[in-house]
Amino acid sequence: MSLIPRNSLFDVDQLLENFWTPLRSGAGVSFSPRVDINEKKDRFEITAELPGVDKKDIQLTLENGMLSIAAETRQESKDERDGKVIRQERRYGKFIRSFDLGSAVKESDIDAKFKDGVLTLLVPKVESSLPSSHRIEIH
Repeated sequence: MSLIPRNSLFDVDQLLENFWTPLRSGAGVSFSPRVDINEKKDRFEITAELPGVDKKDIQLTLENGMLSIAAETRQESKDERDGKVIRQERRYGKFIRSFDLGSAVKESDIDAKFKDGVLTLLVPKVESSLPSSHRIEIH
């Protein structure tokens, strides 16, 4: 069996996977979790895939309507005495994703759950006060 080394010029998968991903100095390739955002009438529903991340390593912040999800994954140290790594695709490092939800969200009522590597946020919206209109009598 012939395996193409991961850092080979002919590894097209790696080229396509990392084409738009910026390189970080000395830390390898950064990564960004996949996120789904749905807007409902009364809330935003945000789901982020965070495989390999521990709950304690996730930081959520909301500042001026900007929701940020930050986390860090760490590489396990391996004992290489019995062989060598042939292919390593799991990514390690820090990331941050930010989303502008505007000022119409209830910060105190955000519900965050993390299960099986998936972060789910329910972000209630503030009821917008529509300007009332009424007829002005001319005297």
